[in-house]
Amino acid sequence: MTVSRSGSSKERLMAAAIELMANRGFKGVSTKEIAAAAGVSEMTLFRQFGSKKNLLDQAVDRHHYSAEMELFFREDIVWDLAQDLHQISRLYHDIMNRNRHLFLIVLKDDELTDIRERAQQHPRKLLELLTGYLADMRERQAVIEMDVQAQAMAFMWMNYGAFMAGLFVASPIADRGAEAVIAGGVETFARAWAASN
Repeated sequence: MTVSRSGSSKERLMAAAIELMANRGFKGVSTKEIAAAAGVSEMTLFRQFGSKKNLLDQAVDRHHYSAEMELFFREDIVWDLAQDLHQISRLYHDIMNRNRHLFLIVLKDDELTDIRERAQQHPRKLLELLTGYLADMRERQAVIEMDVQAQAMAFMWMNYGAFMAGLFVASPIADRGAEAVIAGGVETFARAWAASN
C-alpha cells in the first residue's frame, strides 16, 4: 500500500484508513496498521482522532461534497438553467466517484449506521442549495411555477441513482457513462423547468 508521505499526519491517517478499509472493511483493519501505513505512531492516531471510528467519521465529513457545493453555488453559478444543472451534476459525480471507496466502507458495515446518519447533513445541504437556486430562478422568471424543494429533490435523486447504479457492480447506466446520464437528465429537467419566453 502506498499512502503519500506529503500532507499533514491527519490527512495521511485518513487516506491510509480509507485505502486499507476499502480492501478489508472497517473491522478488518487495526489502528496499528493504519498508523504504520500513514508513517506515524499509533499514539498519533489516538491523539488526533481518539478511535478508528472517529477517524472514519472525520474522513467522511472531510471528503463529502457539501463544502465544494457551497463554494460552487456561491462563486460559479451563471444563471443559465441547463449550464448550471450540468455543472452541479458534473461536480456531484466527480466528488462521489473520487470518494467511492469511502462510501463503500460506510455503506457495507452495519456498525457504522451513526456515521451514515451524520453524513445525511451533506445531502440536506445540497437540497437547501438547490432549492434556493430554483427559488432564485423562479424570481428571475427563468423557471416555471413549481414546488422548488420537491423538484430539487427529484434532481438530486436522479444524480444519486446514477451514481449508485455503478457503485457495487457494473450496470447498463454505468456502461453508458456518467456524462451521457448527466446530459440526458439535465436536458429533461431543464426542458421541464424552463419558463417559456
